[in-house]
Formats: sequence, C-alpha cells, structure tokens
Amino acid sequence: MTIADAVGRIAQIQAAIVQLDGLGKAATATRGTGAAGAAGAPGGTDSASSFAEALTGALGASGLGGAASVGGVGGAGSGAGVTGADVVADAKKYLGVPYVFGGTSASGLDCSGLVQRVFKDLGIDVPRLVSGQSTVGTEVPSLAQAQPGDLIVTNGGEHIVIYAGDGKVIHAPSEGRTVSLVNNWMKDSDIVTIRRVVPTAPQGASIASAASAALASAGSASTAQADTMRALFASLLQGSSL
Repeated sequence: MTIADAVGRIAQIQAAIVQLDGLGKAATATRGTGAAGAAGAPGGTDSASSFAEALTGALGASGLGGAASVGGVGGAGSGAGVTGADVVADAKKYLGVPYVFGGTSASGLDCSGLVQRVFKDLGIDVPRLVSGQSTVGTEVPSLAQAQPGDLIVTNGGEHIVIYAGDGKVIHAPSEGRTVSLVNNWMKDSDIVTIRRVVPTAPQGASIASAASAALASAGSASTAQADTMRALFASLLQGSSL
C-alpha cells in the first residue's frame, strides 16, 4: 500500500467514524434520552473529532502525512518495503568493484552507475546521471539529518555518494580506485543536495505506529467505538475494503 493509498483509506475511516457517531446519536434519541443526553454521550462528535486530530498528528509525526508514493520517485518502480538500510546493504555488495567511467555493472561502476545499480537491484528505477539523481525523492535539509540510504550530491553536482550512517559514505571515487566505504569528508557547504528516495523504516510499521498512537490519544472514546476504530485500522493495514 502506498502512502497515498493509506491517506485515502484514513479519510474513509474518518468518514466511517462520523457516520457511526450519527447512528449512535439517532439510536440514543430513539430511546428518549433527548438531545442533551446524546450530546454528552461517550464517542460523540467531540471524541470523533479528537480521534481525527490525534490521527492527523500521529501521521505527521511518522512522516506519512504527505501524498508522495513509496520511494518518492515519479514514474519509478515502487520499491515497496525497501528501506535505507537495504540500500546500504546492497551498496556494500559492490565494495571493491573498480571505477569505470560509464560503468553500470559489477564489472565496473562510476558514481552514478553505482547509485542506479543499487536501486535497480531493489526494484527502484532512478535516472542514470547525477543531474537526474539529484532530483529524485525528497530533499533532506542538512547533513545532520541524513539517514542511511540517502544520496548526497557534491562537487558542484558532479559526484554522488550513498550515506551509510555513522559518518560514512559509499561511493565510486575516480579512475584507478574502487567502490569504497569511507569516512564522510563533506560539510554542508560542500553539498549540492541530499535526497531521500526510500523511507528509513518499513512503511507498514510506520502506518501501524501511527494507528497505535492515534488510538492511544483517543482515550475519551467509548469501548464500543474504540473496538470499531481497531477494526477499521485492521482493515486499513490489511488493505481490504471498508
């Protein structure tokens, strides 16, 4: 399920909660409790609104609030389930491969060839050249916020490396050298852009965390409504229709 799908289904969930709330009020009115009793019932409009607000906040905190597709690469393969750790692990398979200008295979790689090769291994299509790779995914504001698997463009846009975490990068340096894992030598002033192509954690885990946080924040809901919310979220996480 893509993030856009998740956001769409969350909207369905919110609409379902409002509908359930309306049905609950109608039933209460039928039993003769009156408008005042309905307004004060647990799981009323206030609790539904609180749940929606909690859900929105949880999604924002987990990074699922946007509508970009998984991987953030327009027109590329989905790469569903791929994380930054997977990118780093795949890049390490090419350590020691000689630098070859224009190379895109295990027999020889240049800097952008390494990046394209790694993402292709993981089912994600990225452009061949640094100029195209410097526009994929979403931008990371600074080196301090870089995560494993992020792409760092440097040398005025002429070189690209893969951030490996712990202050190290993987890259194909230059003629006569090999793909290497080295200490990062760059400062923010040396960097053209940092791009995040895949999430730092599995998307399903992020959605589940957001759901759990929203449910925990919706403590004012009645037991019945909380059970309904859990059932709706189970439907969301399984990708089935409501």
